[in-house]
Amino acid sequence: MAGSPNFGERRGGARPSLVVIHFTAMESCAAARERLCDPAWEVSAHWLVDVDGSAEALVPEEMRAWHAGAGEWGGAGDVNSRSIGIELQNRGTEPFAAAQMAGLERLLAGIMERWGIAPEGVIGHSDMAPLRKADPGPRFDWRRLALAGLSVWPVAGGVAPPSAFLPSARAFGYPDLEEDVLLRAFRLRFRPWAHGPLDAVDAGMAVDLGRRFGVDGGGRAA
Repeated sequence: MAGSPNFGERRGGARPSLVVIHFTAMESCAAARERLCDPAWEVSAHWLVDVDGSAEALVPEEMRAWHAGAGEWGGAGDVNSRSIGIELQNRGTEPFAAAQMAGLERLLAGIMERWGIAPEGVIGHSDMAPLRKADPGPRFDWRRLALAGLSVWPVAGGVAPPSAFLPSARAFGYPDLEEDVLLRAFRLRFRPWAHGPLDAVDAGMAVDLGRRFGVDGGGRAA
């Protein structure tokens, strides 16, 4: 089947340093494919992964697919030019199938090897665009990816003063936005069960991630 026409050249000679994971929010993989390949919608992704784990290439990885939209990560915008986008067939209200997660792991391992992408470069759409997006959502198993070396997870048990949360989350890569916006995005990925005000556990997790993957303990991630 022909791929999507919705792509262009990566700007400024950029190479992929990120992978952005999405869910389709559609009823079926066929419906998602139709949308991602329709020039009228001006949206696409490099890969589409069905619930059975099968992965279909829609845009060549060396090209700039139109999947991320407005947002930033690590202090830089134009995430489309710096990333590879993966759409997972999921309506956003259901768990991700085991076969789909296994297929994603195989796909990610290949992408990361081909482009030299570090585990901290695998992020969610909600990470780089927290004002607009919530995918891949609270049911996505980020810890599973981290255990496979395909993403990152904070060291358990750490706590820190809540005032440390905001600079540490920004050091990890989150956009320069208000504390409540970043807390919502951070918890969506790392503590989806948590509720209430920012606490020492949120801050401890952010400090660990910012310290290990940020720049100079408080700068912008690469």
